[in-house]
Amino acid sequence: MIAAPPARVTAKTALGVSALLVVVHATNDAFAGMLSALLPTLQVRFGLSETALALFVATLSFSSSVTQPVFGVLADRWGRRRVAALGVMTSSSLLSLMAVAPSPILLFLILLVGGLGSAAFHPAGTGIARGVGGARKGLVMSVFSAGGTVGVAVGPLIIGWLLMTDRLAFSPLLMIPGVLGGLALMAFVPAQSRTRGADRPPLVDLSLLRGPVGVLAASGILRAVSFVTFLNAMPLYLVARHGLSPDSPILFWTLTVFSVAAAVGGIVAGALERRVSRPLLITTSMLSSLVPFGLLFVLAPGTPLYLLMVVAAGALVNAGLPLMVVAAQDLAPHAMGAASGLLMGFTWGTAGLLYVGIGALQEAVGIGPAMALSFLALIPAAYLARRVIT
Repeated sequence: MIAAPPARVTAKTALGVSALLVVVHATNDAFAGMLSALLPTLQVRFGLSETALALFVATLSFSSSVTQPVFGVLADRWGRRRVAALGVMTSSSLLSLMAVAPSPILLFLILLVGGLGSAAFHPAGTGIARGVGGARKGLVMSVFSAGGTVGVAVGPLIIGWLLMTDRLAFSPLLMIPGVLGGLALMAFVPAQSRTRGADRPPLVDLSLLRGPVGVLAASGILRAVSFVTFLNAMPLYLVARHGLSPDSPILFWTLTVFSVAAAVGGIVAGALERRVSRPLLITTSMLSSLVPFGLLFVLAPGTPLYLLMVVAAGALVNAGLPLMVVAAQDLAPHAMGAASGLLMGFTWGTAGLLYVGIGALQEAVGIGPAMALSFLALIPAAYLARRVIT
């Protein structure tokens, strides 16, 4: 049987919950941006290769993303509010320690365990956002997704400022906003229904991967490969190819501008959904992003045209993601938490694991050629999305 439905959510409550979710999502995802910005520093501090750095990225991606479908099912069972709150408090408490980890092994453990908190937050937060979205669930989902992307954008600036001012030892204090955000979720998000008994979806629903949601997830993985590669390889490319220092402001601003543009791109696509078909928005944005990605290899870092191409690449490559999440939910209304976890988490986590191979490829053929090959994954990504989205 299914528990009694939650109390009716008023427009005022929906707006407040949506705003709170955006802020908490940004707080949670800021740590992923911090790790990307820290990679050149970690390389110098521990004397690591590109493959070893890629393993850090893969560890956080795996724990925070691949496990999201399981946490999505648990959120449907235990209550999305509770799972989202505990998730963000756990991730913030642990991932705030990564900049002061004294050894690669300890950093690995912090990323592995701390990422599980982020994995719990995402599908639960997505379910809450859809629940208050009403008829504009596409736009609300886009705004929620943008919150995380803004967090990824702000993360490099925060950790960059701590690096440049020699205050990295204070980075554990960054757990405070996440803990407060989790408490706010428990206090202000209305209770939602939970699935019980025979109506519960299985903890691991392999049927989703065998159907159209699985095809959409494959598209999402290939799209995420390009995004993950830019965030994590671009700082290393700028240092190796253009001779920038690991604490150069250009590194941090490149990541921030890219991520902010990605957030805006998702919101714009969500707003356009009622006027432009969903398949056209998703496929066209993916393929169009190849142009600015390619131009970044020939432009001087920090110039206005360079930054413009960073904006275009970020906005276009991320524009279709929120719409892909909504499409997955529509394709699996019986398991929205698991479907959300697949598109919001499993795709990112798998892309993070694949980035280990890209890191090895960087050592074999060079950072630039390896990045270019990863960007070309957007072509089959667009094709797969077009096959299943109507």
